[in-house]
Amino acid sequence: MKTILFSILALGAFILISSSTYTVDQAEQVFITEFGKPVGGAINADPAKNEAGLHFKKPFIQQVNRIEKRILEWDGPATEMPTRDKLYITVDNFARWRISDPKTYFEKLRDERSALSRLDDIIGSETRNVIAAHDLIEVIRSEKDRKPERDETLAAADATLGTLPPIRFGRSTLNDQILKAAQPKVLSWGIELLDVRFKRINYKSGVIEKIYSRMASEREQIAERFRSEGAGEAAKILGRKERDLSLIESTAYRKEQEIRGKADAEATGIYASAYSTSPVAADFYQFMKTLETYQKTLGKDTTAVLTSDSELFHLFKRIGPKTE
Repeated sequence: MKTILFSILALGAFILISSSTYTVDQAEQVFITEFGKPVGGAINADPAKNEAGLHFKKPFIQQVNRIEKRILEWDGPATEMPTRDKLYITVDNFARWRISDPKTYFEKLRDERSALSRLDDIIGSETRNVIAAHDLIEVIRSEKDRKPERDETLAAADATLGTLPPIRFGRSTLNDQILKAAQPKVLSWGIELLDVRFKRINYKSGVIEKIYSRMASEREQIAERFRSEGAGEAAKILGRKERDLSLIESTAYRKEQEIRGKADAEATGIYASAYSTSPVAADFYQFMKTLETYQKTLGKDTTAVLTSDSELFHLFKRIGPKTE
């Protein structure tokens, strides 16, 4: 019987102690509510009851509520929105926030899920407003004075390639504008918005097609310029080839004629020296030349009309045997 009574007393003491104490972690802040009304802890700015460690409260009637003390993350959904120059893009951004006023946070939001839902509305709305007030180039570029890398070959083909249009703000400034516009609106919920950044910016499918089409058009212009330059160089090479070939042929023909003339002159000299040794040799030379003339001028189907006293006919007068 004493054992049972002792066990009951020990259990009661354990329950009483458990309901009278609570622990606080370093990563959280705690406040106490009594019948749903905040009475102590972080809400009443009582550092002693909000430090990490073991603390005491009224048993049974007081309840411990825990909220994050660390910096929290908000990762909003990707949303399609237009820029000032009427181009639709999909913007996905994220933010960092923390609970700065636990009492206001507890009274208006109660939990983190409600806080994230409100942040979706506020940050999403301010992002749309900022994006709609700026051109696309302001959203995708972060540095005003950034110099792009340029291929000198392509730059020579088109001076506009690699030249970025000027910007006034840039992506970093747009992030700051969203942050400054959203901060005052979330303070009323006990939230401090620390930072907002773009995570990803995607073009709409129609915009991507236009960009690809423009890139292809630019490359076609460059390719066409290279083709025309290549055709011009090919024409120059062919012209030089024809000129050199004509020069070679004319030089060769001149040398050939010189050789032929020299050979004919030497042959004529040889003939002249050979056939001028005696009257008989001269007659034989005349006879041979006359035969060559016959061979060149008279063919099988040739008809010639000659007079009896023609120099060309005189050999025909003596073809037959000589009569007494």
